[in-house]
Amino acid sequence: MSSLLRIVTVGSVDDGKSTLIGRLLHDADAVFADQLADVERIRRQRGELLPNLALLTDGLRSEREQGITIDVAYRYFSTPRRKFIVADTPGHIQYTRNMVTGASTAHLALILVDARKGVLEQSRRHAFIASLLGIRHLTVCVNKMDMVDWSQRRFDDICTDFRGFAAGLDVPDLTCIPISALYGDNVVQRGTNAPWYEGGPVLQHLETVAIASDDNMIDVRLPVQYVTRPQQPPHEFRGCAGTISGGRLRSGDEVIVLPAGHTTRVAAMYGPGGDRLTTAYPPQSVLLELADELDVARGDLICHPGNQPHLTNDLHALLCWLTDRSTLTSGTRYVIQHATRETRATVVSVDYRLDVNTLHRDRTANTLALNEIGRVRLRTHQPLMFDTYRRNRDTGSFVLIDETSNDTVAAGMITGPSTNVLWHQAAVSRQQRATRGMTVWLTGLPAAGKSTVAGELGRALLRAAQPVYVLDGDNLRHGLNADLGFSAKDRAENVRRTGEVAKLIADAGVVAVVALISPYRADRDRVRASHDQAGLPFLEVFVDTPLAVCESRDPKGLYAKARAGEISTLTGVDDPYEPPLHPDITLSSATNNPLDLAAELMAAVMRRIQ
Repeated sequence: MSSLLRIVTVGSVDDGKSTLIGRLLHDADAVFADQLADVERIRRQRGELLPNLALLTDGLRSEREQGITIDVAYRYFSTPRRKFIVADTPGHIQYTRNMVTGASTAHLALILVDARKGVLEQSRRHAFIASLLGIRHLTVCVNKMDMVDWSQRRFDDICTDFRGFAAGLDVPDLTCIPISALYGDNVVQRGTNAPWYEGGPVLQHLETVAIASDDNMIDVRLPVQYVTRPQQPPHEFRGCAGTISGGRLRSGDEVIVLPAGHTTRVAAMYGPGGDRLTTAYPPQSVLLELADELDVARGDLICHPGNQPHLTNDLHALLCWLTDRSTLTSGTRYVIQHATRETRATVVSVDYRLDVNTLHRDRTANTLALNEIGRVRLRTHQPLMFDTYRRNRDTGSFVLIDETSNDTVAAGMITGPSTNVLWHQAAVSRQQRATRGMTVWLTGLPAAGKSTVAGELGRALLRAAQPVYVLDGDNLRHGLNADLGFSAKDRAENVRRTGEVAKLIADAGVVAVVALISPYRADRDRVRASHDQAGLPFLEVFVDTPLAVCESRDPKGLYAKARAGEISTLTGVDDPYEPPLHPDITLSSATNNPLDLAAELMAAVMRRIQ
């Protein structure tokens, strides 16, 4: 049994959420004397017979004046059996966004239902949102039973009504408890007013509910939040800091850094205090020392090579719209914050809107307004590394932020990649082919010598009876990529298309030799990552030729035209080139013969495919 239970109280207005928490704190002796004295002072001022224990959580002045909860209030207490963090959330519909915030990390939801009113629309909305947020344990506290004379029939009717609604939710654990938060019956101690109730009080249920199996201990996920370099011996290394979001990570494990796809090993692992760790679990914060000096940055994700998340730009998600300043419509662009990565996302379509009372899917809807929930399709500018929300709440959730106002406008739960096109497994497997394929990707400045080396490598492979095909950047722009220009967006698409073609060629058992400027590091890293996901070897070759040498060659006259202002966006002149930080091979065509360079590449290729 886990030693910490995160609880959220949800339900409609005035169902007694704050009073229940106040009673839990009071009867569990978790309230300081000065807090009790303050509540007693307010009781005397108002002339009330009983102290208002809701004041123990309603901390804002406006909350105390109006007798409602507006913001999320967190309270901490413990018993000999367990520690608790309780989030008291508002019941008003206009503060649903605050309820989502409080429920986003909870293990268990206490759903308050007024015995006189029964299950209301807001009760259903909150229960549905709790289910969407992955809360696996719902406890329905039928409150104010003293106002209905502790009627067993009334309690059973409410439980039957709620269970009928919850049958359409993914909730494996549902419990109903009759209580009176005002008087304390069945909250911490069993009351005497409901002899027909055979279960235990609320606190006993909270102390014994099992949540250890709720955490995903299989899929190792470490979103990189910060890259730092400790300066105190012996810890002088470049470390990757983050919070474990899933699985067990051990020192010595082989890991892969996404989206680049570089593999390495965990050389050492440290906790927040600098203590060396052998194993880390969620939600521990760790600092990793990797065995290799890789280019790792905030927003990357570290996992096991054989257990990777989805990596795509297109996804489906359930979205809860949280603002009344605007509505969600197709074609609108937002900033998406997912784990530690931030990029832009466009709403491709609204698939349907959910009716929280009937769970009906309205497929005619094309917008979402305040507090409405629906499924949408999103396309992100940069690929996201995610799991479905049901599998991992951290890597499966995100928020949308308005680019203009910087307001958080929606909370989303990813349901999966957004595609109806499935990969068809070939009848002939890669292992059954006579030869093994791979991609050799030559990158460098214009006139660096990429095409020359690629041609010599192609001849050498043919002489060795190895099928090969050379993909030259200029040739591709005459056909496959003829519609693309030279903007950063078009260059990225040029690299993506070329990478996909190379991947198909390599999968067919042919060595794909690519000679492409491919100036941006992130674009090349995505191609490598796609090859890694497909299990195909990828060799990044940096043809490292100084700009002055390239310009002196200038076989196509491009440098001369760029210097004369006749053309623009030439890589190396008025457009940047980002050299690989950790290429597999670096070649210098300024001082070496192309035949010698091709021979060096030939040896590397044969080692990979044999």
